[in-house]
Amino acid sequence: MSDSEALHILSKEMELEFHENLLPYWTEFVIDEKNGGFIGRVTSDNQKVYDADKGGILNARLLWAFSAGYKIFKTQDLEKAAHRAYHYFKEFFIDTNYGGFFWMLDSEGKSIDDKKHIYTQAFGVYGLVEYYSALGDQEALKLAYNIYSLIEKHATDDTYGGYFEAYTRDWKLCDDVRLSEKDENEPKSMNTHLHVLEAYSSLYKHAPNKELGNRLQSLIEYFCDYIINKEKTHLVTFLDVDWSPKSEEISFGHDIETSWLLVEAAEALGDEHLLHKTRKYALSIAYAVLDEGIDKDGGLINEANPSGITDSDKDWWPQAEAIIGFLNAYELSGDTRFLNAALNSWGFIKEFMIDRKYGEWFEKVSREGVPYDTLDKVRLWKGPYHNTRAVLEVKTRVERLSEKKLVFVEEKLN
Repeated sequence: MSDSEALHILSKEMELEFHENLLPYWTEFVIDEKNGGFIGRVTSDNQKVYDADKGGILNARLLWAFSAGYKIFKTQDLEKAAHRAYHYFKEFFIDTNYGGFFWMLDSEGKSIDDKKHIYTQAFGVYGLVEYYSALGDQEALKLAYNIYSLIEKHATDDTYGGYFEAYTRDWKLCDDVRLSEKDENEPKSMNTHLHVLEAYSSLYKHAPNKELGNRLQSLIEYFCDYIINKEKTHLVTFLDVDWSPKSEEISFGHDIETSWLLVEAAEALGDEHLLHKTRKYALSIAYAVLDEGIDKDGGLINEANPSGITDSDKDWWPQAEAIIGFLNAYELSGDTRFLNAALNSWGFIKEFMIDRKYGEWFEKVSREGVPYDTLDKVRLWKGPYHNTRAVLEVKTRVERLSEKKLVFVEEKLN
């Protein structure tokens, strides 16, 4: 089978997965008919928990996924879901007093945690811009710019650059800035900067201005200079205020996700110097993930450190990001090892991640491929963002590759 044939099969199979599994799941089991908006928790066997709290991250990602899906596929179900997500987000999550949006609401839409984590604010920008892009709603774009302006006003580090992590409702810096208990309580993180990067890239593509362009350029440079390690193989997960590394943990999913998002950001700016640099770094990171993070079954292992694997499970989202990241590396290099890795990632998902009984994907499987089948299908951190994006990115990239719009990067890193 030729590379072109393999790519088209990949795209068609993933598109079928979206229409026959993902979209029906997210438009059937996540609609909250009782309280409005979307259910905050659905169990592993699809029981809706109507009194579950509603997370800002989940709802911003729902807004993005439905909007992005509608932009490509134009189905009535996606249009309705995108409208529903936008109106609920605008009415209940947006803080009309201090701006930005809340971390958590109760099931009836009342704020129960008004923390302003910059990670979540970035997802608000990302979702609102995508809704504007798909449906043309100028109010959504205005809201996105309002959140961007608040991030710039309150969260920037004027001494060393970059962004601090978390704030109170009225934008005072928090002492505990962690997203979850597993995180380190450090002033800066790769994860927050990554999602600010993707949000600003999207905002710049759809509504550019000079100030935003400067901020996006600075973000790319922070990644190239500080967040990517000196060997240009992995990301530094947590950092001190002056960008000194504070963690040796390697997240293979974030590595491969960053590899393509960094190039996307440089493409949005159209800066040839940054394009050259980010393409080289993307390949360097992708080769490291290929060599160190891919298991013999094609799945991407969660985490490691310089001493070896620290989390051998395989979560759903790194598998989705691996397809995009390896396909991006194939576009840049023409190296068929990357194409095979992307195809093997999809093969792993088909064999181990898709829940054939209850629908959607398992949150994680063991290294041996055994699913953790009692974990919730929907919760704060489990949404349709990564797998929907993989479907859409593959469709777009395969179409581009079929038109032979390839860019090959032959240079070695200095």
